[in-house]
Amino acid sequence: MLLQLQVWAIWLMQEGSTIGWDPRSLWNQMGWAARATVIIMFLMSALSIGVMIDRFIAYSAARKQSRAFAPAVAGALREGKLDEAIKIADRYKKSHLAKVVVAGLQEFRAHQLSSEIPGEAIEASQRALERAEAIVHAELKRGVPSLATIGSTAPFVGLFGTVVGIINAFAGMATEKSTGIGAVAGGISEALVATAIGLFVAVPAIWMFNYFTSRVEAFSVEMGNSSSELIDYFIKRSQRVAK
Repeated sequence: MLLQLQVWAIWLMQEGSTIGWDPRSLWNQMGWAARATVIIMFLMSALSIGVMIDRFIAYSAARKQSRAFAPAVAGALREGKLDEAIKIADRYKKSHLAKVVVAGLQEFRAHQLSSEIPGEAIEASQRALERAEAIVHAELKRGVPSLATIGSTAPFVGLFGTVVGIINAFAGMATEKSTGIGAVAGGISEALVATAIGLFVAVPAIWMFNYFTSRVEAFSVEMGNSSSELIDYFIKRSQRVAK
């Protein structure tokens, strides 16, 4: 098999001057199905790149603002200033921690200020934190599953182009009634290009899907820890008020 591939490579090099390997010439040689395949894969690549850029910006902003938010809100809570802590959280709109913490703080404060709201303040605050975590988790994952879809389907789209190219190669061989490599070189090159583009689109998409998934999991752990610490703070505050 290896020897056969080497022989094919030598034949292709010998016939290269008649095939034309520059992108424009190769595009002109492609049939409509192969061109459609290439266009679809380039659109998939553009979509994946857009998702990557958007998630990089969103995660970088969330990380940066959360690092500034955590010590600021901790200081306000140590002094017992719930209103100040809420104002601090409102200033960090892109922080995943701020979005979760502010939900719990607002719910806890509402129970403290009003006797008309039924239920325990701590339990209600915990439910508010859980709802906020679910919402923020969904926001952080936005667009990431599409990378998995692109990564899993792009090779098959490229395989379709490969099959079409091979079909064209044999069709050209039958039309020209020739068994030389020149009769099938155009179709083979068309097939190889479709395969290469499919892999070029799929591999980065899978890499970035795994990377972004790990980032979202890390953010979820941070949000869970912050919610737990905030509930502990509410319990201690309620105990002090009861005394």
